[in-house]
Amino acid sequence: MQRLKLVHSDSSPNDVLLEVSDFSLRFKGAQKDLISHVSFSVKAGQTVCIVGESGCGKSVTSLAMMGLLPEGAAEIHGGGITFDGRHYDLKDQKALREFRGSRMTMIFQEPMTSLNPSFRIGDQIAEAVQCHGAHTAEEARARALAMLVRVGIPAPEKRMREYPHQLSGGMRQRVMIAMALVNDPALLIADEPTTALDVTIQAQILDLIRDLQAETNMGTIMITHDLGVVAEIADTVAVMYAGTVVEAGPAEQIFNDPQHPYTIGLMSSIPKLTGPRGRLATVPGMVPTAENMPDGCRFATRCPFAQDICKTDPKPQSFGNGHVAACHFAPLDTHFEACA
Repeated sequence: MQRLKLVHSDSSPNDVLLEVSDFSLRFKGAQKDLISHVSFSVKAGQTVCIVGESGCGKSVTSLAMMGLLPEGAAEIHGGGITFDGRHYDLKDQKALREFRGSRMTMIFQEPMTSLNPSFRIGDQIAEAVQCHGAHTAEEARARALAMLVRVGIPAPEKRMREYPHQLSGGMRQRVMIAMALVNDPALLIADEPTTALDVTIQAQILDLIRDLQAETNMGTIMITHDLGVVAEIADTVAVMYAGTVVEAGPAEQIFNDPQHPYTIGLMSSIPKLTGPRGRLATVPGMVPTAENMPDGCRFATRCPFAQDICKTDPKPQSFGNGHVAACHFAPLDTHFEACA
């Protein structure tokens, strides 16, 4: 398998916060890797968006980085992860607990299943403070209250005493953000943080994350299938398909000059506000499971350009400024006749 790595022409090893290098993961009993040779990096203050349809391995990758996959369910088959200049073992739960929730934190897709319904909001945030520092209960509650103010929760003193079911969806997501950022992390992973919210609340949550990121200079990994969100917030984009990164680079280049057929399919499915109306383009078929993963290019079974050569691993092609795509026919415009 050829490695596809997101490289920034203006970055140096010293300013990289998180480095995922040639990372592969296999679930117990599977014959092939579910996550295969994934590489990307995040710098302080930067937003990296990982995009792809459901089942592409975005959330599994993030859970693996946090050491949150069920114990014994999966094993690392290659590569590694470096955070803050330190390589860490995903099996070493003691080491993971040192920075998980403090230096690296995560916002999950559905706050109602992430917040404990039996505990008050203030107690849950205060617990996150006390787990990562020698704080008294009074100090932890004061910090929790200050964080609720910071994320724009109305009547924060009242909300401290309430339970998750008493809050709206948007307020619960703000509580999740408050809990994630209460210890001033260096890196935030946000897994579909706006999926269950209406568009107005979505915009507010994204603005809040950006404002807090600007204040603290934290790096952010945003996992989403919403390309509208990506266009609004991403500095760089990694497009995942079937557990591999098929294209990566600066957001502007990915949107203006996509070079992988899967990326083009995703872009073509975005509704347009102007021009004639018509049916949206779709990518036929479904993402393969680990049990029926094809050899060579994993997108070949759904690609309109697929040929026999696609049964072999594609060599990544570079288009400058860190823009790379793993396709035998890239750049597509010069190989169109061969692909057709």
